[in-house]
Amino acid sequence: MTSQPWSAVRVADQLLRAEESAAPQTSIVAEWDGLDMATAYAAQDIALRIRVARGETVTGVKLGVTSKAKQRQVGADSPSTAWLTDAMLLPVGEPIPRDKMIQARVEPEIAFVMGRRLEGPGVSAATALAAVDYVVGAIEIIDSRFSGYKFSMADAVADNNSSGRYVIGPVLRRPDSLDLTLEACLLEVDGEIVDSATGAAVSGHPAEALAFAANSLAQRGLRIEPGWVVLTGGMTEAVSVERSARIAAHFTNLGSVTVPGGK
Repeated sequence: MTSQPWSAVRVADQLLRAEESAAPQTSIVAEWDGLDMATAYAAQDIALRIRVARGETVTGVKLGVTSKAKQRQVGADSPSTAWLTDAMLLPVGEPIPRDKMIQARVEPEIAFVMGRRLEGPGVSAATALAAVDYVVGAIEIIDSRFSGYKFSMADAVADNNSSGRYVIGPVLRRPDSLDLTLEACLLEVDGEIVDSATGAAVSGHPAEALAFAANSLAQRGLRIEPGWVVLTGGMTEAVSVERSARIAAHFTNLGSVTVPGGK
């Protein structure tokens, strides 16, 4: 145990320093049982303010553990929300910056580009989908600051849902032109299909995840803004990848999203 007192500010600072140095650490909850979900979200929001103060721009929201299987795995009964900034957007054609990441894993996602502000409480899936401008395919490259991805749910929330990088695909579709429960995806690593899923894996429908995000943020006096990207959560399990791996996510109607291999 440490003699230095913990706080949301200290949690935010420690996790940002771990991210900047690409040095993993052990679970905070293992050292400090005061890290409950409210404190974890406070730390997440403090870290966002620090990111913005150093020049980053908020670009959206990301959801975690939106599938029932992942909720059972981490002992959660609902999804979690976190932030996206422009520093996390990986330009198309760029490989994963492995020297800046600790333990990269990839997962395909269905993402929304917002057309209107979405603010809870009381947002339904239908209301949420009506605020969406476009649906796109995406790949998220997650990167936990906790060694071996060993963490509690509160640890993960404080760590901005293991944020790393994200890539948005080139195909834009109107939400009313798709059945997102049936939108399928194949995850490919170095030419081999390693997993597959449909949009139903994401809270039954990705719009349910979007509605959850709006209602959850409302509890902290926050909202989803026009133009933001919302990553609705991994459709498959997150897959570890080697530095040189080429990754692709092939969607039924949303085209393919690719990340070239590095050296």
